[in-house]
Amino acid sequence: MKFDLVVKNGNVVLENSVEKLDIGILNGKIVEISNEIAEESIEVIDASHQYVMPGMIDAHVHICEPGRTEWEGFVTGTQALAAGGTTSFIDMPLNALPATTTKDALQLKLKSAENKAYVDYALYGGLVPDNLEDLEDLSNQGVVAFKCFMATCGSDEIGDFKNVNDYTLYQGMKKLAELGHVLSIHAENAELTDKLAMEKKAQGKTTARDYVESRPIFTEVDAVKRALLLGKETGCQLHFVHISSAEAVEEILKARKEGQVVTIESCPHYFTLDTEDFERIGPVAKCAPPLRAKTEQEKLWAALQDGKIDILTSDHSPCPPDMKQSDTNNMFEMWGGISGCQNNVDLMFDEAVKKRGVSVSEFSKMIATKPAEIFNLATKGRMKVSYDADIILLDPNKSYTVQAEDLYYRHQHSPYVGRDVNCRVTKTFVRGQLVYDMEKGIVSEPIGKYLTGQNTLIEA
Repeated sequence: MKFDLVVKNGNVVLENSVEKLDIGILNGKIVEISNEIAEESIEVIDASHQYVMPGMIDAHVHICEPGRTEWEGFVTGTQALAAGGTTSFIDMPLNALPATTTKDALQLKLKSAENKAYVDYALYGGLVPDNLEDLEDLSNQGVVAFKCFMATCGSDEIGDFKNVNDYTLYQGMKKLAELGHVLSIHAENAELTDKLAMEKKAQGKTTARDYVESRPIFTEVDAVKRALLLGKETGCQLHFVHISSAEAVEEILKARKEGQVVTIESCPHYFTLDTEDFERIGPVAKCAPPLRAKTEQEKLWAALQDGKIDILTSDHSPCPPDMKQSDTNNMFEMWGGISGCQNNVDLMFDEAVKKRGVSVSEFSKMIATKPAEIFNLATKGRMKVSYDADIILLDPNKSYTVQAEDLYYRHQHSPYVGRDVNCRVTKTFVRGQLVYDMEKGIVSEPIGKYLTGQNTLIEA
């Protein structure tokens, strides 16, 4: 057989082992995995001393196009994803204008992505108070899941995303259960966090620590428990996004043990940054839920090491620099979102695998295999014959310091700037095509395609 590409001599990350193998790729698919491939190939890459693993499927990314492209567009956002070892992502329904909560808005989103994405992409639909009648249309257009906010969100701008009330959450879960869709939930008690924030501001307490104290762990746990109760009542499959506390993890696992279909994600910033880092770094490290105390972070690490966290995502939520500023230095007034997708894989491989002994196979499952399973991306997320050749090479011995000028984001700020990372993605292939090379940067045209829930590739 003549291959388009052979990746030789790499430490190939399989589902339950790592083996030195060769990978043969043809027409964008993995067609052979064996000890040695001697057949002719158009191109051969030597991956000696590197891990060869499935590219990350980042299931939580905010591309702000259309409407807020000046925050982050498909070009810059997906270049950053590719440079960080992500080969597919799922775009959240908010931060763009209009939010992806209707069929028409989804069509605008798809139009805005044409010929701009450097990696494959799927879309979320939104669940908001006024779109229960739109859910089926969004499903028919191929969204892979739905997202709602239990915390207060949005703005007064027409078409912006809004958080749900309990009635909408209940009715939405009923409808999504009928449609067979996952509902992803931002779980924080809106009334409590809003009122606690108002108290802080009334007292003139507006520092980073004050912001953290206005969103305590119990407000996350309360929202998780309420959503689980409604999920149990309706039979809706739930996925909790950016969980920040081990206590919330345990509540979700308790429901899973009792028979609910529910999964958990968390993000690198909850494992690598804490409240003291937030105070030191400033607004670029503001997010919701907020960064927790070191003691709470250690509990979350224990949960991850015990296999209790299903997937890792970036929650890449970019904005212009002026939105991270305030004339009064009031942390409550500044945008809450972290730009982090370009360093996802490197950072967590360093911290989880190299420093804490998480197996490479388990790490690969968290960033690729399990996201593909949860969101029904049928030929993604595995080093396996017939699967898409979405592959990254990672050198575990190549260290670097995160520099702002190396970031592909539209606005080059990140809480990881200045941080030393002790491994690096060196190449990213999307369906067998090299998109990113550590030495050369982005080396392809935008080749990303739209993925529906059945993993049907649609030309962008």
